Amino acid sequence: MIWALVIIGILAIVAIWAIAQYNALVRLRNLVQEAWHQIDTELQRRHDLIPNLVETVKGYAKHERETFEAVTAARAAAAAPGSSPAEQAQQENILTQALGRLFAVAEAYPDLKANQNFLQLQQELTNTEDRVAAGRRFYNANVRELNTKIETFPTSIIANIFKFVKAEYFETEDPAARQAPTVQF
Repeated sequence: MIWALVIIGILAIVAIWAIAQYNALVRLRNLVQEAWHQIDTELQRRHDLIPNLVETVKGYAKHERETFEAVTAARAAAAAPGSSPAEQAQQENILTQALGRLFAVAEAYPDLKANQNFLQLQQELTNTEDRVAAGRRFYNANVRELNTKIETFPTSIIANIFKFVKAEYFETEDPAARQAPTVQF
């Protein structure tokens, strides 16, 4: 009789532990999804600002058609739904490079650089970029926590039983972004 109670007690403890681990994994998975949706919202804001920025620059630099087409194409690819975090990061890197070329064109036009509309759009885009970066850090922190929990024993047992999978990081692949800036005086 005592052995039966001991076995039932052990099974109850294991069941409670398994339920707690399962719930923790679900919570982390939901945090990762929420963080991704926040990034997606900021990226959509970025994508909405770009056509206005392009139109403003077009008025000053009509002969820079190739740059405008590159920005427009990169925006369309980045705004396309259904991308994984890795694919989205790659598309956003291409868009960032195209925007860099657009800002280089803008540098050649002093009147454009002084245009209030352009300055406001540029500031909005900069603020959005900062919010995307903050969102990416939050997302990647949640991915790290989820992935660690999935890979750590004994939680990995529950993760395997219930088919929890590791999440993808949202990383930049731009080699220039990974280099330390050079400072010259």
